[in-house]
Amino acid sequence: MSYRSITLNSGNTIPSIGLGCYNIPTSQTSSLVYEALKVGYRHFDTAVLYGNESQVIKGISLFLRDNPQVERSQIFYTTKLWNNQLGKKATEKAIDTMMDQIGDLKYIDLLLIHSPLPGQQRRLESWGVMQEAVQQGKIKNIGVSNYGKHHIEELFNWSQLKIPPAVNQIEISPWCMRQELAQWCLKNDIQVEAYAPLTHGYKLESPPAELKKIMTKYNKSAAQILIKWSLEKGYIPLPKTKTPSRLISNISVNDFELTAEEMKIIDQPDAYEPTDWECTDAP
Repeated sequence: MSYRSITLNSGNTIPSIGLGCYNIPTSQTSSLVYEALKVGYRHFDTAVLYGNESQVIKGISLFLRDNPQVERSQIFYTTKLWNNQLGKKATEKAIDTMMDQIGDLKYIDLLLIHSPLPGQQRRLESWGVMQEAVQQGKIKNIGVSNYGKHHIEELFNWSQLKIPPAVNQIEISPWCMRQELAQWCLKNDIQVEAYAPLTHGYKLESPPAELKKIMTKYNKSAAQILIKWSLEKGYIPLPKTKTPSRLISNISVNDFELTAEEMKIIDQPDAYEPTDWECTDAP
């Protein structure tokens, strides 16, 4: 199973689908990550808030040990600084902790500020520390999550900016499209990672009739259609599942293309139904 890579503004590449690790019980995380690697995943998204970073690392490390033909550079590991880890000293300490637990992985592929909520001063202080960590080789890429346009412009206008954000990870689905923000990010060479692309399952239980028709036409699940929709928009979806059997189906989306008309049918530009928190509008 293979899927394409996207080149970030840093020159590094990122696999175009990742496994979201939010809310996966710690007891299952390392085996699920290992299983995901076996079926072809090469991109994993965790966070300090999720409480399962060390289990994600363990799953990847075990797989690399068991499969010497797979190189560390082929696997993309993302984690995020939580709100209480923003500010110069707090971020320095957080990155030290992350490096202590990274073990065989040696470096972090992508570190994100999880949200803009701690305010401008702490956001910018943390960015300064993150830039240094990139220069020290601890982290390959840095980015943001749940940022609105004004938060990113704040970074662009900062006199100490050396490294622009490589990604903005935001909730995106047909029912929470954020078209203006997503298009603005892409225009400014910031890749858009779409979390909760499957609406945390809310829309999968009983898909709308127009979605069902498209599912029938391609013989695909609602999840597969939503993941394809995200990919065709140019985003990097991060579908999450606790079910090993769904791991394969969530990346088995290479054998069909949605037409422009079908994309329009799936689009719900007037809907605003986030299934997670909303802080892109925070001060």
